[in-house]
Amino acid sequence: MVSANYTSLLFLLISLLSFSRLTLSVELTFELPDSAKECFYEVIEKDTESTLEFQVVTGGHYDVDVELRDPMKNVLYKEVKKQYDSFTWTAERTGEYVACFSNEFSTFSHKLVYIDFQVGDEQPLPGLENQIEPLTQMESSSREVHESLNKVIDMQTHHRLRETQGRKRAEDLNERVMIWSLFVTFAILCVAFGQVWVLKSFFSDKKPSQMYAGLR
Repeated sequence: MVSANYTSLLFLLISLLSFSRLTLSVELTFELPDSAKECFYEVIEKDTESTLEFQVVTGGHYDVDVELRDPMKNVLYKEVKKQYDSFTWTAERTGEYVACFSNEFSTFSHKLVYIDFQVGDEQPLPGLENQIEPLTQMESSSREVHESLNKVIDMQTHHRLRETQGRKRAEDLNERVMIWSLFVTFAILCVAFGQVWVLKSFFSDKKPSQMYAGLR
């Protein structure tokens, strides 16, 4: 009996790890060149709740233009020079929805953008599709573990994004400090050589011809 319970618990844990993300979602990071525009297309059924989340990881002032349109080309969401945001809506009709990210306002800085396009509700765990409330203690525990795993995955994703963003800012700051240090070093050397040359000219011996020319 104890062995059977352990076997069932092990199966539930494996199922949780294997199906921790059962929603239909697109999660990716892509590079957006300067003066460029990238669009993503997703077919969504009517009355389906969807969420679009994005964040500019690196590049420029960490901002991008975002526009979301429905199959009838109506604008559902539009932001200009936005760093990050999340938008949730319910589809009013079945069709192809378009999410576009634009960097056309920038002429030299590339952007690295993270997006998470989630469509529909999360599916139930394997074995709990037709389960009727109330659930058993093990089933309730497995559901809580599943929800906790989803939260952990989201936290890890955002932590990696913040880590990448911080590392990029540190590298940019290091590059600027290096350039400024080289400029200051060059300026100090120029001033030092200039002072040596001026002091040397004060103590240089003048030829007699130069002295007579000065008296005239």
